[in-house]
Amino acid sequence: MAEAADIQGTSPSPARRLLRRTASLAAAAPLLAGLLQVPVASAAPPPASGPVAEKEPTGSRTVDVSLDTLAPSAPLEGDTLTISGTVTNNGRQDVTAATVDLRVGPSLDNRSSIDEAAGRTGYRAESDPAPLGGSYTVKIPQLGSGLSKDFTLSVPVAKLGLDDPGVYQLGVSLTGRTSPQGFDRVLGIERTFLPWQPEATTKKTQLTYLWPLISSARVSAETAPDDQQTPVFENDDLAAELAPGGRLERMVALGKELPVTWVIDPDLLATVDAMTNNYSVKSGTDTVQGRNQAVAEQWLSSLEKAVAGKKVVALPFADPDLASLAHRGKDVSGSLGQLKPATEVARTTVETILHVTPDTDFAWPVEGAVDPAIVDVATSAGARKVIARSDSLRDDLSYTPTAARPIGGGTTAVVADSTLSTLFQSDMTRAENSTLAVQRFLAQTLAITQQAPDKSRSIVVAPQRMPTAAQAQTMATALRGLAAQRWTGSLDLIAAAAVRPDPRAETDVPSSSRYPQKLRKRELPVEAFRDMKRTQEELDGFEVILTMPQRVVTPFGNAISRMMSTSWRGQAPAAALYRIEVLDYLQSLTEEVRLIDKSDLTLSGRSATIPVTVQNRLLQGVDNLELRLTSTKPTRLHLNDGDETAAASVKIDGGHSQSVKFTASANANGPVSMTAQLYTEDGKPYGRPMTFTVKVSEITPTVMLVIAGGVLLLVLAGIRMYTQRKRAAARNAEAEAAAESEDAENGTESETEAAEGDDPEQPSDPTPDTGPESGDPSGTGEKVDR
Repeated sequence: MAEAADIQGTSPSPARRLLRRTASLAAAAPLLAGLLQVPVASAAPPPASGPVAEKEPTGSRTVDVSLDTLAPSAPLEGDTLTISGTVTNNGRQDVTAATVDLRVGPSLDNRSSIDEAAGRTGYRAESDPAPLGGSYTVKIPQLGSGLSKDFTLSVPVAKLGLDDPGVYQLGVSLTGRTSPQGFDRVLGIERTFLPWQPEATTKKTQLTYLWPLISSARVSAETAPDDQQTPVFENDDLAAELAPGGRLERMVALGKELPVTWVIDPDLLATVDAMTNNYSVKSGTDTVQGRNQAVAEQWLSSLEKAVAGKKVVALPFADPDLASLAHRGKDVSGSLGQLKPATEVARTTVETILHVTPDTDFAWPVEGAVDPAIVDVATSAGARKVIARSDSLRDDLSYTPTAARPIGGGTTAVVADSTLSTLFQSDMTRAENSTLAVQRFLAQTLAITQQAPDKSRSIVVAPQRMPTAAQAQTMATALRGLAAQRWTGSLDLIAAAAVRPDPRAETDVPSSSRYPQKLRKRELPVEAFRDMKRTQEELDGFEVILTMPQRVVTPFGNAISRMMSTSWRGQAPAAALYRIEVLDYLQSLTEEVRLIDKSDLTLSGRSATIPVTVQNRLLQGVDNLELRLTSTKPTRLHLNDGDETAAASVKIDGGHSQSVKFTASANANGPVSMTAQLYTEDGKPYGRPMTFTVKVSEITPTVMLVIAGGVLLLVLAGIRMYTQRKRAAARNAEAEAAAESEDAENGTESETEAAEGDDPEQPSDPTPDTGPESGDPSGTGEKVDR
């Protein structure tokens, strides 16, 4: 992970605080909207009884019929069909003398008629068949208002009246009475489908089902300040998805038994792999130790076993939003260049963690929606196959054509069936929704086979990127319903892309004007790609000075890929906050290599050395840096041999500082502003410049001559004083000798003369010595080495 620096007590930047506040407000908006609503004077007053009552269900919508189970989903001769569910009286009147019936038929001719029947509500006498009747009913004497009753219908398949193979409509209805109307009528009905194909078809439809393992971006660019570069996660929510019963655990447990093609985001693998070791999790302004290593290890182990021998498709790292890149990012220089590294790292990530070789030749735009710009971007990093969808690349045919088709430029579009791909997007925790989706899926696949029974075609199903656990369970149930392979076979995505295309299938990519507006509105903004560009430029400038650049390039490169993730759709504030935090952290690292501020200094000689200190607080060394010192007044103070600027190379180990000394020479008195700046080896400034002032004094030749003259005068005065002292001492010695001689002859006279010769007030005596030079500091500022 990223190069760590010991940065304690750093407060969030204003931009970061703003984004956090925005994210919090966005989350709180629904609550605030409810709390802040104030009645206005012009508003109509509510009814005296309270809120406006919903319209009472009437007619065949009085009772809600829910079909919770249907087994077997694709019966054979000799089977017994069992349907269970619940009837709920939503009306205000009690229902009496009710009967739950099964209605079978008619056979539906094509896929459109299945879709039409699925969308139909309420009883229709002209199209709904008569009840099966007989002993295959459930009697409910009374069903009170608001009450529910469970039911189970069991009917031998032989009694259903199924004739030729095909898709039959099944209806479960409740017929009863309500007061004041005392006659029997249909009060509720629910429809589903029964695929009837007891024998294997001559030609089977080859079905390819994508099984996506994709999640949201979880890992930040930050690392703990240690040698191991412990990764820091944005949150620890992924653990719940990996744990037993979680979304991703269910995907792996179910997928290992199914004929599917695994479509994996390598970022998910890298994230879980990081969780198996020490990792930290953000908690407010601090971090806490992550504790879900065991869950991560178990999930990776299960996945490795599940994909063994299976086809694996690796998306570019972090699943970049190709549509956003094509529509918003391509005009920001450098944005397209991010896609190729994301594709290259995908293969190595999957191989390293899962020990399988993935196919990286597929691109998957959001919901399979394509236009020329998206196709160009999708293939710019080397992919030659684009997973599209039939509601984007529409065919005007009476049958469903094979998925693969050429769209020009050597690119193959693998067009997934839109109906089958979107069947499992609703709330599958409701048993009825799950049952109806499974039966409709089986019915549609049989209808596809019967469209052209003499042709074997290949169809692809590309479900939502991140199915819930319940949705995954329902998809697995649907695929198990095809396990007998009476009308379908299984085919992996790589083989499906290589199938000979139908010459009548649509190959023209729709124009940009046909791209769905609901998808365009959720794309990443242009500002997102500008943020990525700024981060990449900052990273490029930082990389060149590092002795171990891979410690920084890899995690920040992955973080930039995560900025483009499809998972940010619908999470604009969180996406912006992630981008800002990555850039903030990178800038904080670059600032750990800096110039130490200098105070003003005094140059008290003609030449001296000026020290400038460079500090490296990173855990790794820096190199390929040059320190330049510039004089703003080279005529007064120049560097080296008369230059305006002097330069020196800089190489510093992690956690150390280096003092660089420059030789300076002065020509005149006065202050001189100096600027120190670090540069990378390609001549680009690194970090902020540092300025300080040098005060030049007592250095001109005239002053030096005056000083020299003064010194000479002092020396001459000293010599004169010394000579005078010597002469006085000699005279005194001679006088003393004469006095002693005279004393020997006549004592009193000699004493008198000697006394006169001892007078201390002689005019030739020297002045006392001066005191020592002051030891006080020479003044404020730095001392300069000379």
